[in-house]
Amino acid sequence: MSDREHHKKEPDNNVIEFDPRSRPVSEADAPGAQAPEPGDAALAERAARLQAEKDELMQTMVRRQADFENYRKRVERERNDDRRHGIGRLIEELLPVLDGLERGLQAHDDPAYEEYRKGLELIYRQLWEILSRHGLERIVAAGKPFDPHFHQAIERVHSADYPEGTVLEVLQDGFIFHGRVLRPSSVRVSFDRSDGKSSAA
Repeated sequence: MSDREHHKKEPDNNVIEFDPRSRPVSEADAPGAQAPEPGDAALAERAARLQAEKDELMQTMVRRQADFENYRKRVERERNDDRRHGIGRLIEELLPVLDGLERGLQAHDDPAYEEYRKGLELIYRQLWEILSRHGLERIVAAGKPFDPHFHQAIERVHSADYPEGTVLEVLQDGFIFHGRVLRPSSVRVSFDRSDGKSSAA
């Protein structure tokens, strides 16, 4: 073999051969790298949907709880109102008994009835304590300006000592039960004749 042929077969170390099958190594091809899976987007969408459903359920639960609390308060209020109305009707029926005890106490001033009077006073005091504890109040009318919401005028009496429309005398006590008038006070009311004459002149 000639020297020329031997020279051709020797590899040239200065020549870089290109292999078309080779390509640069990307991050995805790097050892330990994990390619994104197609199911990740679906899982994220499902998680967002579940979170939205959870938030909606929580808001619904809060609204239902508020509705139930309002319902409970309304039922409790109605129950108290019914109980109060029942007590009010009972007290209204007991007012004549209270009036009778008061008249009995005013009628017996004789010392011979002192023991009887003490027993009557005890009964009256116990009854009044029970009624007042449940909300009964006596209307204070004597000396007050006449108020048709609380007073019932039985008679008008001339008086130069009191202003027009003053309650001079209480003929029968009136009572209020939790802000509601059970019975107005029966009263005598003053009027001034001089005002009538001057207005007529």
